[in-house]
Amino acid sequence: MTVKEQARNLVETLPDDSTWEDLMYEIYVQESVQRGLEDARAGRVKTTEEIKAKFGLHK
Repeated sequence: MTVKEQARNLVETLPDDSTWEDLMYEIYVQESVQRGLEDARAGRVKTTEEIKAKFGLHK
């Protein structure tokens, strides 16, 4: 599905009283999810334990 098609589908799912801010938020969420999936497929992920160690959160 193209970005244009995805945008159309997204707009169609919004309530009729949605604001531009609502639309921008939904686009942001969609883009964030897509980036996360791409990172996961490319192996650019860290385990929870690695993140905890990085920030000194191990007990």
